[in-house]
Amino acid sequence: MKKLVATITLFTLLVTTIFAQEKPKQEFEIKVITSVESIVPSGLGRSRIISSNNEIDYKQFTSSQTAENNTRNKSKRKDIRTKGFEETKLLNFYNIAGIRFQNIASNDALISSKLTAMLSEGWDLLFVTSAVESDAGVKDDNGIFITRYIFKRRLN
Repeated sequence: MKKLVATITLFTLLVTTIFAQEKPKQEFEIKVITSVESIVPSGLGRSRIISSNNEIDYKQFTSSQTAENNTRNKSKRKDIRTKGFEETKLLNFYNIAGIRFQNIASNDALISSKLTAMLSEGWDLLFVTSAVESDAGVKDDNGIFITRYIFKRRLN
């Protein structure tokens, strides 16, 4: 009888341990918001916050290459390009007189408003990454400051 109780106890402990280690599948969605701020002299550039409204399945535009099959990806740009996006106008860093700190402060307020709205909609900010392509010499008068805000939200 003691062996039976010990066996049942051991079996119950084993099953409980196995199921306790299994975590329920968590499902999330990711959203990327991008701000592009012009650093073109004289205020000639365009600055925006961009947010896609459409979902695109990357698998439709992904190919896998091997040593035996190295054909290139035949996806058409027009099929990848989304027409559903939200665009918020930002001000350029420069105007005709030079750098405009009021424009930077205004952009900060607009970006803060967008991020606050995302947080209030249940999104969690995961990562922020920035990059600059700036003036590379006398003949290069193009430049942007780009920031990507990556959010995560649990699916219901």
